[in-house]
Amino acid sequence: MDRDEENYYGKHGEPRKFDPKFRGPIHNRRCTDVICCVIFIVVILGYIALGVVAWVHGDPRKVIYPTDSYGQFCGQRDTLNENKTILFYFNILKCASPVVLINLQCPTTQLCVSKCPDRFATYIDVQASYRYKPDQWNYFRQFCKPGFNNPRKSVAQVLRDEDCPSMIIPSRPFLKRCFPDFSTKNGVLTVANQTTFKDGRGKTRNVTDLREAANGINNILDARSVGMKIFEDYAISWYWILIGLFIAMMLSLLFLVLLRFTAGVLFWIFIFGVIGIIGYGIWHCYWEYDHLKGIPGSDLTVYDIGFQTDFKVYLQLRQTWLAFMIILCGVEVIIILMLIFLRNRIRIAIALLKEGSRAIGYIMSTLFYPVVTFLLIAICISYWAVTAVFLATSGEPVYKVMANQTLCKYANLTCDPETFNTTNVTKLCPGAQCTFAFYGGENLYHKYIFIFQLANAFIFLWLVNFAIALGQCTLAGAFASYYWAYRKPADIPLWPLFSSFGRAIRYHTGSLAFGALILAVVQLIRVILEYLDHKLKGTHNSFTRFLLCCLKCCFWCLEKFLKFINRNAYIMIAIYGKNFCTSAKEAFFLLMRNVVRVAVLDKVTDFLLFLGKILVAGGVGVLAFFFFTQRIPVFAQDVPMLNYYWVPLLTVIIGSYLVAHGFFSVYAMCVDTLFLCFCEDLERNDGSTAKPYFMSASLHRILGKKKLSPKKA
Repeated sequence: MDRDEENYYGKHGEPRKFDPKFRGPIHNRRCTDVICCVIFIVVILGYIALGVVAWVHGDPRKVIYPTDSYGQFCGQRDTLNENKTILFYFNILKCASPVVLINLQCPTTQLCVSKCPDRFATYIDVQASYRYKPDQWNYFRQFCKPGFNNPRKSVAQVLRDEDCPSMIIPSRPFLKRCFPDFSTKNGVLTVANQTTFKDGRGKTRNVTDLREAANGINNILDARSVGMKIFEDYAISWYWILIGLFIAMMLSLLFLVLLRFTAGVLFWIFIFGVIGIIGYGIWHCYWEYDHLKGIPGSDLTVYDIGFQTDFKVYLQLRQTWLAFMIILCGVEVIIILMLIFLRNRIRIAIALLKEGSRAIGYIMSTLFYPVVTFLLIAICISYWAVTAVFLATSGEPVYKVMANQTLCKYANLTCDPETFNTTNVTKLCPGAQCTFAFYGGENLYHKYIFIFQLANAFIFLWLVNFAIALGQCTLAGAFASYYWAYRKPADIPLWPLFSSFGRAIRYHTGSLAFGALILAVVQLIRVILEYLDHKLKGTHNSFTRFLLCCLKCCFWCLEKFLKFINRNAYIMIAIYGKNFCTSAKEAFFLLMRNVVRVAVLDKVTDFLLFLGKILVAGGVGVLAFFFFTQRIPVFAQDVPMLNYYWVPLLTVIIGSYLVAHGFFSVYAMCVDTLFLCFCEDLERNDGSTAKPYFMSASLHRILGKKKLSPKKA
């Protein structure tokens, strides 16, 4: 008895019992994993309650608008600050103080203004000249506290009470806050072409002091400049990006329709198409490499020029195109070698895809089910994001004493701005103020904000995995209805996709939630490990880093294994209607008894589908490349002027791949379902009249099994 014959029989060699009434997915079902279903429903209700509580306590304006020293939002409608959208720091030099790291707040008065200062000025100079230069006073006064208009008040008292800033410097808004307008002139850091400035307290300071106060602001501003250019590119090219994605969708649908009739020819076109695209890429890289020969500066290395925000600079280097050419050559060689050694297995996989395409041809509605999964996941993401924002902004404004004197015992203590002036703090600490520090609270709700955020993330992962599980089980049930139809297509039930969806929701919500729960726990652990790894990057404890790396690797492997088991367990649930654990066990042992077929048919099929995605994305990407680089004469006048042509190009390529993935995932689920059904069919039946096979005649011939018994109409 060979290995395939052994699969016809049971655990101890006895034939598997034939059920003459078995016709695929069982309709007389009962609810499975009821306890998990109840827990899942309770958790969803609790999640809704958490969102409501966060909505009641949260205020997203705390994220949108900056807050001044009085806890008022800058730019908020129907307030005195409606037209004052930018936050101004009285003394930005204090932002370099270690207090900033402790309190997460700059220890200086902060005021909402309509625009940032555009000149150097000090309060001493403005006060001395206010009588014969009133315009300077009127300009400076807009950066003082609202209502202050007493230039006769002594400078010492004004600075002590922080009625006005001691100085203003040319600034520009960034993240709705005024930061010094840094620039570099001949390699020297300047502000408004000046390297020094007066601090309003009798000292002349260097602009490098300002850079320390706004640490890293130059890099941030460079990133902002790149970000603004990218945003501009999206704003003027979004129409063409949508056209590219629409073309990708049409190509994916066309390939899926053609796959039913010409699976073999089409997939060989896929394969050679990918080889051709990569080959063109190799030729283009060589052409660019050879074209740059002799051009001054082209022989520099990436290391020589360092990081540049203008990525076109790298395309002027021969080294860049040489690296691209080497990478593409390596990919080309790998693909060709895989085709040589797996050519026979690919023929088998193509035959299985033909059967899958025939199944989808009878159940065309399955092609559009990924839209349902996408909508469910989009709802989960939106709800999670909104809840996270409301939770993050749930705190009440907390005010603290900000004192100029370092020995003030009341410094950094909480205070009430409404009663602060009636306390003794102002007498014991002259110049002390009760200013806004941060959002927080001391009640029970605010103490557990972090726990709520963690719960929000965990339930989000649970719901996303449930949405994916529901889609897999629904598709599996529909395709199993096709396979177990004895006379195809006569015995295929009416509306198999909708019937499968109804069975999954009505009877197996608990089982799907159970599988999603296990996966969500592992994913949450992985998120925590990534967070710890990010926090420990600056440490020098090699053992800790090594242990963390091992844990990350182990849990990554565990997640992949669980996804594989869950996917096949959902197929068994869709067919037999058993609980999750039983279905997972039966699916696992069924696959282990057919491990060779799993490795060859299933994985080679995945590889072919991946090549299809690459061809769709690559084809649309090449078309987009020629379009955005104005190499198509017919559309040359319609191409928008872009800062970086790679922005819409990468968007189209990645978007096309995701669109193709959505459609090809239906085929992947179809092949996996048919494969499990085929293995189960072999173990249940032997092809005799008493126990006939349910597989189609074409699939039977491909896999070289016994001759099928004739099916009676």
